[in-house]
Amino acid sequence: MSSKDAGALCTELAPRTRSELEDSDKQPCLKAAGDLGLPEGGRLTRIDVYGRQARVVAEKDTLFLSQFSSGWKVVAAGCLPEPGRPYQCTVKGG
Repeated sequence: MSSKDAGALCTELAPRTRSELEDSDKQPCLKAAGDLGLPEGGRLTRIDVYGRQARVVAEKDTLFLSQFSSGWKVVAAGCLPEPGRPYQCTVKGG
């Protein structure tokens, strides 16, 4: 992931998700996000909104968002479905 993309991701992460990423990687978000190897999402195929929660499905990635007073923020990214189980996400808040 380029530093520009990592910076954009860090800006869009929910506070708790960003904190968990930094804590688990023991480095600042920009460096931790750059090391994740998240896929390029590709074309959006579906957006589902459930009140203050949303799921954004792209060709190669799924993101989960929550609405905060400052707008929509990513609470999980790099998510892949597992049949009969919850999504497994590379980045997620606690």
